Amino acid sequence: MSAAEPIGMNLAELTDAYASRALSPVDVLRATINHSENVNGAINALFSFRPEQAMASARQSEARWKAGAALGPLDGVPMTVKDSVAMAGWPYFHGIGANRALPPSNYDSPPAIALRKAGAVIFAKTTMPDCGLMASGISSLHGITRNPWGLAWNTGGSSAGAGASVAAGAGYVSVGTDIAGSVRLPAAHCGLAGLKPTHGRVPHLPADTMRMAGPMGRSVDDIARLLTVLTRQDERDTWSLPADGMRYHKRLGRDVKGLKIGVLTDMGFGMKPEAIVRETVEAAGQLLAGAGASVEPFVSPLDHDAYEAIDLFLQVRGYLEYISLPPHGDTPGDINPYVRAWSLGGAKHSGIDLYRALGRIAKMKAALLAAFEGWDYVISPVMPVVNFPAEEPGVSREMPLEHTLFTAMFNQTCQPASTVNMAFDSRHLPIGVQVIGHRFDDLGVLQVTKALEDMRTVKMDWPFKPRP
Repeated sequence: MSAAEPIGMNLAELTDAYASRALSPVDVLRATINHSENVNGAINALFSFRPEQAMASARQSEARWKAGAALGPLDGVPMTVKDSVAMAGWPYFHGIGANRALPPSNYDSPPAIALRKAGAVIFAKTTMPDCGLMASGISSLHGITRNPWGLAWNTGGSSAGAGASVAAGAGYVSVGTDIAGSVRLPAAHCGLAGLKPTHGRVPHLPADTMRMAGPMGRSVDDIARLLTVLTRQDERDTWSLPADGMRYHKRLGRDVKGLKIGVLTDMGFGMKPEAIVRETVEAAGQLLAGAGASVEPFVSPLDHDAYEAIDLFLQVRGYLEYISLPPHGDTPGDINPYVRAWSLGGAKHSGIDLYRALGRIAKMKAALLAAFEGWDYVISPVMPVVNFPAEEPGVSREMPLEHTLFTAMFNQTCQPASTVNMAFDSRHLPIGVQVIGHRFDDLGVLQVTKALEDMRTVKMDWPFKPRP
C-alpha cells in the first residue's frame, strides 16, 4: 500500500474505509509506521516507537470492524500522545534529559484511558521541550524538533512533536497539553487545527489550575472526533466536568449569521502582531462578516503587563520541578540551559510574592471575562509572529514565553480556544487564527472554527515529505 493513499485521508474517510473494508487498520498502521520512520529523521518529532504493541491493537480493531462492532470514531486510527501524557508502561520524561533513566509510568492518565477504551492505535509518543516551559521545539532529552513546512523553522511548543508529526502525516491526530498555548501554538506553527478545551472538559493528571489536554489534527472534523472521545469524567482530576455525551463531530455545521464576533489584534501590552499576522486575523473577520456575523473590533481591557504574574507563577513551578529532578549535572544534556536559568530565578520569590501574583492573575481574569460579556466569540492571532528559527527557545531568549501573550491569558480564564490555519506567508509558513468562546461552549468554538476552515482560500498542501 502506498503511504500517500491512507495518510492523506481525514478520519471520516478513514473510518468509512474501515467500515466498507476497503482499508484495514492493520495495513493502515503498517503504512503509517513506515512513513513515520521515514520522516522522523528530518523532523525529530517521535520517540518510543511501539510497532509490535500497536500492531496487536490494530488487529483487534480489524476484528471489530469486520464484526460491525467498532468502538467509535477513533477505532483503529494510528495516533500519538505527548511525552507529558502518562501511559502505563510507557516513558514519561517531560522532555528533560535528567529524567532519561526514569522507569516507565505506572499509571494511565485520563486521556490514555479514553483512547484505549475507544480502540485508538497508539504507536509512539511525541517530543516536547523541558518541563513544557518553552513555546519551542528544543529539548535537552529529545534535541531539536523541526517544522515539516520548513526544517529551518520552529514547531512551537510545548506540544512540539505532536504538531510536527501530524502535519507530516506521522499519525492522524495527537493529544497535546496546553498551559500557556502549548496546543494552539504548535498547531499554528504547523498548520493544524487544535483546541484548548474549557478547563475540565478533558480531564488530565496531575490536576492543574491552568493546564489541560487537547486535540490536534489536520482538520476541525478530526479534532472534534478526538474531543468526542477525550471528554469524560475522572474524579482524580478535581477540575473534571461531568461527561455530557456530546458527539462533537456530528454537530459542526452552524450558520454564523447574527453572531457577534470581536476581532482582537492588540492585547494592550507586549509584542504587537506582525503586519501579515494582523492582516490574516482581520481577513478572517471579513469572511465571518460576509457570512452574516456582526464583526467589530474587540478592545482589550488590559493596560499593564498581564503576563508578568503568569511568568512568575510558571517560574516558581519550573524551579520546583528542577529541584525535584533525579541527581544530575549542570550540563545541557541534563536540562535545557534556558529553562534552567529561568527556573532558578524562581528561588528568589517568596510565598507572599506568589500569592500576590495569583491575585494579579485573578484580577486580569475578571477583567477579560467582563470584557467578553455581550460577545459570542472573539478571534485573535495565536501569536504575534509567523515563526522563528528552529534552534531558538522563543522569539526572546530572555523571556522565551513572551510571545504567548495571545494564548496564555485564556488558560487563566479557562475559556475554550482553538486555532485553524488561514494563510501562508511568503516562505509558505502557516499562519493560524485563534477562536475564543465562553466557558463550556467548546462546541460553539469548534463550529466557528469549522466555518473559518470552510471559507479559507488557501490550499493545505501538507508536507508529507518535509521541506528544506
